[in-house]
Amino acid sequence: MDFHVTLTGRGDLAARIYRQLLEAILDGRLRAGERLPPTRELARRLEVSRNTVAVAYERLTAEGFVTARVGAGTFVSVDPLARPRPRRAPGDLARNAPVGGGVGPRPLWQAIPLWPKRRAQAPYDFQVGVPDPALFPLESWRRLVSRELRSSTLHSADYIDPAGHHGLRTAIARHIGISRSVRAGADDVLVTNGAQQALDLIGRVLIEPGDQVAVEEPGYPPARLLFRSLGARVTGVPVDAEGLDVAAIPSAARLVYVTPSHQFPLGTPMSLARRTALLDWAERRRAVVIEDDYDSEFRFSDRPLEPLQSLDRSGRVIYVGSFSKSTLPMLRLGFLVAPASLRPALLTAKRLSDWHGHYPHQAAMARFIDEGLLARHIRKANRVYAARHGRILTTLRLDFAAWLDPIPSAAGLHLCARLTDAVDSRQVLARAAELGVAVESVAGYHAETVPDRPALVLGYGAIPLDRIDEGLTRLAAAFREAAGAVRETSRSDSRASR
Repeated sequence: MDFHVTLTGRGDLAARIYRQLLEAILDGRLRAGERLPPTRELARRLEVSRNTVAVAYERLTAEGFVTARVGAGTFVSVDPLARPRPRRAPGDLARNAPVGGGVGPRPLWQAIPLWPKRRAQAPYDFQVGVPDPALFPLESWRRLVSRELRSSTLHSADYIDPAGHHGLRTAIARHIGISRSVRAGADDVLVTNGAQQALDLIGRVLIEPGDQVAVEEPGYPPARLLFRSLGARVTGVPVDAEGLDVAAIPSAARLVYVTPSHQFPLGTPMSLARRTALLDWAERRRAVVIEDDYDSEFRFSDRPLEPLQSLDRSGRVIYVGSFSKSTLPMLRLGFLVAPASLRPALLTAKRLSDWHGHYPHQAAMARFIDEGLLARHIRKANRVYAARHGRILTTLRLDFAAWLDPIPSAAGLHLCARLTDAVDSRQVLARAAELGVAVESVAGYHAETVPDRPALVLGYGAIPLDRIDEGLTRLAAAFREAAGAVRETSRSDSRASR
């Protein structure tokens, strides 16, 4: 590959070429086995003598960082990073040393935790928010994407409408109109790179530094952290069996973020009375409500309640959706439906942030919806997830009655269950991990309060039906051990008090 070398300034040219090649090897830009440019070619590009380049290469060869192969070229040696850095004269790299060790972000960014890397998948993985990729009709998707990448379909090399592919916006409006009763046309829809970008655009357009934003407690951490990063004062509002407690929303809140169809992570839907109360509150306070409908495509019983967007008569609700749960997260396809008064600003924010997403994927998704493939996939996946949801719920009620109380939930890719006082949730989680079972605690979704009762969240998108029974058997073993430890501690305390 071409390698950029800078020779501005004065000094030994061969030494400068050597230093820059060495640093590229040591920091991994030039990897083991990669071929350096021929000395003649690099000398021509740098407008120096071939001998100058050859001296640099010879020094790297002598130190073992590169190997010359007769008739083939010069290659980075195997495992150069394992070698110690050579000793150099004082100031040897001073001119090329990176400057900025004292440069840091705003204090706000030091307070926001780095998002953890995706952990290795456990043998019995009940992780939350992950769909099953094996269910996705990959061959059909590949056919649609290949069709859009043909030269005949690439009508223009110009930048595209920030709102997104018009066919996809039309298809989304029809899809959510039929499946969720959302009132929208193509012009109301803005395509985004996932729901998170939709939230970012909304925040950029509406939040002034210092504005108060209300979120659910417990709730979705990335939304809370995003609003904080935009300068908002984020306040958690408690959630009960009917959803967000509207009476507890701070009066100064300018923006309210909710997941009313399937509260994240508890799973309870917001009652119609609470939905009406929230809309009345927003109208009185001239506030905006973000309705995140992240996984309501999958519903196993009960008729879905009307979305806030369809009940809204004063233009206060922004509806956010995503294809991450219904298809694949890696596609990064989401959307928002906003009141007409906000569309120009949202389009401008989209254009200023990334202009537009992956257009061939957007066009392919439009066909995926129009050809009925999305609806067919959702029906199939819904049957699979319903079976997993039912198996977990039945087992919890039968085998975990002494330890867990499932929270009613009839949608989505996870369910939640509260623990009794008979066990220590931390011991359960630690022992479950040792047994190869990945389960999450609801405590991780609380930011301002400690839950009254500990609870576990069990996802079923990542675990096949035939592994659920063994996974729950191992989880039950973890509960038994934790419960035994509690009894033993109680007996010891009783003996000590005599």
